[in-house]
Amino acid sequence: MPCPPQSDELVFFVNGRKVTERNADPEVTLLVFLRKNWILFQPIRLTGTKYACGRGGCGACTVMVSKYDPVSKKIRHFSVTACLVPICSLHGVAVTTVEGVGSVRTRLHPVQERIAKIHGTQCGFCTPGMVMSMYALLRNHLQPSDEQLMEALGGNLCRCTGYRPILESGKTFCTDSSCCQQKGSGKCCLDQKENGSSSPGGKNDICTELFAKEEFQPLDPTQELIFPPELLKMAQNPEKRTLTFYGERVTWISPGTLQDLLELKVKHPEAPLVLGNTSLGPAMKSQGHFHPILLSPARISELNIVTKTSDGLTIGAGCSLAQVKDILAESISELPEEKTRTYRALLKHLQSLAGQQIRNMASLGGHIISRHCYSDLNPILAVGNAALNLLSEEGPRQIPLNTHFLAGLASADLKPEEILESVHIPHSQKWELVSAFRQAQCRQNALPDVNAAMRVLFREDTDTIEDLGIAYGGVGAATISAQKSCQQLLGRRWNELMLDEACRLVLDEVCLPGSALGGKVEFKRTLIVSFLFKFYLEVLQELKTLVKQFSAPVSALMYRYPEISDRFLSALEDFPVAMPQGIQAYQRVDSHQPLRDPVGRPIMHLSGLKHATGEAVFCDDIPRVDKELFMALVTSTKAHAKIISTDFSEALELPGVVDVVTAGDILGTNGTEDDPLLAGDKVLCVGQIICGVVAETDVQAKRAIENITITYEDLEPVIVSIEDAIKHNSFLCPEKKLEQGNIEEAFEKVDQIVEGEVHIGGQEHFYMETQRVLVIPKTEDKELDIYVSTQDPAHVQKTVASTLNIPINRISCRVKRVGGGFGGKVGRPAVFGAIAAVGAVKTGRPIRLVLDREDDMLITGGRHPLFGKYKVGFMNNGRIKALDIECYINGGCTLDDSELVTEFLILKLENAYKIRNLRFRGRACMTHLPSNTAFRGFGFPQGALVTEACVTAVAAKCGLPPEKVREKNMYKTVDKTIYKQAFNPETLIRCWKECLEKSSFHSRRVRVEEFNRKNYWKKKGIAAVPMKFSVGFAATGYHQAAALVHIYTDGSVLVTHGGNELGQGIHTKMLQVASRELKIPMSHMHICETSTATVPNTIATAASIGADVNGRAVQNACQILLKRLEPVMKKNPEGAWEDWIQAAFEQRISLSATGYFRGYKAFMDWEKGEGDPFPYYVYGAACSEVEIDCLTGTHRKIRTDIVMDACCSLNPAIDIGQIEGAFIQGMGLYTTEELQYSPEGVLYSRSPDEYKIPTITDVPEEFNVSLLPSSQTPLTIYSSKGLGESGMFLGSSVFFAIADAVATARRERDVAEDFTVKSPATPERVRMACADRFTEMIPRDDPKTFKPWSIPIA
Repeated sequence: MPCPPQSDELVFFVNGRKVTERNADPEVTLLVFLRKNWILFQPIRLTGTKYACGRGGCGACTVMVSKYDPVSKKIRHFSVTACLVPICSLHGVAVTTVEGVGSVRTRLHPVQERIAKIHGTQCGFCTPGMVMSMYALLRNHLQPSDEQLMEALGGNLCRCTGYRPILESGKTFCTDSSCCQQKGSGKCCLDQKENGSSSPGGKNDICTELFAKEEFQPLDPTQELIFPPELLKMAQNPEKRTLTFYGERVTWISPGTLQDLLELKVKHPEAPLVLGNTSLGPAMKSQGHFHPILLSPARISELNIVTKTSDGLTIGAGCSLAQVKDILAESISELPEEKTRTYRALLKHLQSLAGQQIRNMASLGGHIISRHCYSDLNPILAVGNAALNLLSEEGPRQIPLNTHFLAGLASADLKPEEILESVHIPHSQKWELVSAFRQAQCRQNALPDVNAAMRVLFREDTDTIEDLGIAYGGVGAATISAQKSCQQLLGRRWNELMLDEACRLVLDEVCLPGSALGGKVEFKRTLIVSFLFKFYLEVLQELKTLVKQFSAPVSALMYRYPEISDRFLSALEDFPVAMPQGIQAYQRVDSHQPLRDPVGRPIMHLSGLKHATGEAVFCDDIPRVDKELFMALVTSTKAHAKIISTDFSEALELPGVVDVVTAGDILGTNGTEDDPLLAGDKVLCVGQIICGVVAETDVQAKRAIENITITYEDLEPVIVSIEDAIKHNSFLCPEKKLEQGNIEEAFEKVDQIVEGEVHIGGQEHFYMETQRVLVIPKTEDKELDIYVSTQDPAHVQKTVASTLNIPINRISCRVKRVGGGFGGKVGRPAVFGAIAAVGAVKTGRPIRLVLDREDDMLITGGRHPLFGKYKVGFMNNGRIKALDIECYINGGCTLDDSELVTEFLILKLENAYKIRNLRFRGRACMTHLPSNTAFRGFGFPQGALVTEACVTAVAAKCGLPPEKVREKNMYKTVDKTIYKQAFNPETLIRCWKECLEKSSFHSRRVRVEEFNRKNYWKKKGIAAVPMKFSVGFAATGYHQAAALVHIYTDGSVLVTHGGNELGQGIHTKMLQVASRELKIPMSHMHICETSTATVPNTIATAASIGADVNGRAVQNACQILLKRLEPVMKKNPEGAWEDWIQAAFEQRISLSATGYFRGYKAFMDWEKGEGDPFPYYVYGAACSEVEIDCLTGTHRKIRTDIVMDACCSLNPAIDIGQIEGAFIQGMGLYTTEELQYSPEGVLYSRSPDEYKIPTITDVPEEFNVSLLPSSQTPLTIYSSKGLGESGMFLGSSVFFAIADAVATARRERDVAEDFTVKSPATPERVRMACADRFTEMIPRDDPKTFKPWSIPIA
């Protein structure tokens, strides 16, 4: 065999250390390089940079890149997502990871210190990325503005915290923070408001500080890593030779001169140019695109030149989008306004295009040449008459960036040997106006559903159209220009007649078929004309300004233009991005409580600092073990089919592939008959696991998957939606039912009856750390060590034992920490653990299984979608007399937790309301989708939304405010629930009243109504919802817990318990409990991990009771130890703790104790329909105010106030963090998180690109959380309550505020106020519900004439 050609040396720096790589593979990303360290000879493994999505969409892998800019002759520092950066692109640059910023072992950086101490970490998986985004910002701006901070964090996702404390930590560095407290006064106006409240606890008992600012070390820029002098010398004296790096399959060529690049393009005409890799990278990863040769123009300085001329701006194609943004901003500040209108439109879109990291990486040339149909810049450049300057060996050439180019027509495109050198963007003219519009699922870091650019040139001193350009993105395979329509409108005056004609022409020309990719067809058609109307209004407004500026005399010209009604003016305003502010209030500890007693104090998360430095070890951060193999899973591509044959032969011949694990390799039980771990002869959903490929590396295993052939025979029917399941009588379990009173009789005696439907979509857990497990077989006795990211290690242990047919005692499951769970890591990890264990036993080697984000979302299921039907009977005063609700949930293809979810759903449906006559029924539907499973709230967020929708409907029929009807029907006195459990609603009423008072609800309701009278296209809504959330499992056995506490002879204490650290701070709370009980500081204590070897037979950490029950077990163990130590302590009362321990050891007193809690009593008799299924309730209330844009469907969250009954919080910082995080997650469920399925049951939304969890800009602009003071419960440890799930439903206050705004718009437009409630309230649903002339004028397709791209499954 011929020797492979020799690669050049790749030289770059990581955290100040030089890396010289002689065998760089172009397919290896910086993330892989840092984490796996399989080609570095230095002893460094940098696992602080996390793998979460692999597509640059979540920011978990953010690092800082520093490079010398030859144009500005300065060092540029910028954040990038390491998962998209090929290592070959790093020649001559310096990389800083979170480990290079600071360490708990040496010195913390202020960014790391503050994010931890301000409680900005929960699970901690996103924290290194957050730290690096802020760090890169501070390297460029020592005192950034609020706007810069929001921008810097816009590309980072967090699923736990709700973002507020993360922003709070960043705000401590800002100069112009919106909070007056940060401006030097030391006091906050919000605190004044809080202190003036009439809470029973008294104002002196209420505290609003969760951290002490005076403890923070100052930011000292002189302590930062310097740019390596060697790299500076390299950059200032660049070598001109071409660098070539040969990989296994791909060759990377980096020319040193422009001429070399042009020669290479002739030699390799099909090779793409790669700069940021933000388009090509995801396409190669997810769409299977492959290019054997890649050309990197990163070293060609000519591609970064910016030229300013009298007629416009020429920007080098190699400039990043972030640089383009700065260049445009500079030109706008220098030039007269009339010349900058195209630049302003571009700048507006650049502020919301992707996240900061992607803007830092993506090049202008790459963005244009990629020609994505959703491009935000191409439509503006097209209507702005931009030109592309091309280069080849034959010389320069210029082509227009027009529709023909964007459509990829050969006559208007680059020739294969040409490159894009620069882009010329002309200045706008005096009477020329340019606008840009976009609408996406959320406001930040989201691809647009539709965008548009529009330009009009008027004849001087007139409103007659001389030239017109309209282009749309997102409505076809490429950017589409409405050229014919524009031609027909030339010479027309700018008035209503022209607008009507324009709408008609554009709708005819920009034709979107009913089956169009991406769906949302009617919404997109509506946006096409809604944007046109916005442009019409903007131009009218600008025309008046132009007339004033340029016309002489002004005379009659000003009065020729149609007047814009004051009520229409708000349509011109985009919602601002505002820095959230607010207060977090809680009852301070008793002044007599000893300082060493941490209970009730806002103690930082035990792992907070390690999260911030990247030193917290997660499952996949464990170093590779000897002979370790990697497993990748093969899943079904059919929803319902027989497996006819499987062919692994090609896969097994590939290099590195060791074996394939199938159902036939399972020695014990293959799951259950209805729910096998590995499919045998039949598959029941797309994404069902068929087998696992085991190989030496993850890359080899994933490549092997593509070479496995599976032959299917389709089976009928394929049931995807709840509607289909009902039609086919397809259910997973019997109906669950609760009834009280005489519902039929009650319906006969009411004044009115309303019937309605509610559809609630599912929700993806989107824990930042995907499912992962490491199984290590031992050499003796069939023992296995399993490191797994799970909420229930005992379940993993049992499942693996039964799968391998070995005793449970041979298996040890260990959980250090989990990067988010939310219910998704209760049952599912057992499946992956068992399959990996089969592979480990079969090969005799350790197996690591880490799911890609796409596979995790496809396989694991999520929250159950729900379809609810209600019939409610009520009196004209709003008193509800009878309520009949029937709910169907989409359970997926196997039972999983669906029966339990149905039971909990029915038990919790009544929420806070006392209704004498009730009937609740629930069914779990069997469909051919991946099984849905446990999710935070466990049915309550779906069911309670149905109930609240009923109440809202009653209010509308009675002409009463919804809050009045809620109040009228709430529990008022000690009473019994529908299932006959007694409870006292006093705290519920207090939460409700305090929420209304703190939020100034009634006065704001008046202001909202006043705003709505004055504005036609923008509407505000306000809503308050109460909550009675039942905590715990409905069975006593699931409330037991155990702990093991050791005291060592030096006085240090090791605490182990059965709870798992998911980010909810359970370990922190357990040490707080132990500290109080043993009367020693927390610094004496340590928690190592949760392990089935130390605490056996544990219950899942779920149902909000982890800290409750494990706290009681820890308390019990500590009390046992203290009782043993009593004689020693009495004998030497003045002795130190260490003296007592040493004396006890010498007296042979055991210093180890097992603590145990038998559990809260809980039971439910479904035959009788009664029981005491829940230990206690958590009460709360939330009020939210929003503003919607009726033309686009987008909304802004103006304010949210939450009052929650935490009784005596163990740790107010952690509890408030749980409430905020759950609220934002619930808000996502009800507003942006939308799962899209094909009619064949294929999940489309499988990455952060398609599935939008809330981002930093989704936090309410004012966000206040108060823990109800002076509340007690004798049942729980120190009178605390579990708050992990309850806040989820309070996110519905945003949903009902949106519904309130929509209802106002519909009333004003004389549209029937009754409409089917559908969640989430996406921009699509909000826009289409705000029916108007534009929704009426769009064409609508007969559903029988086309096959939709996606279908609703609820």
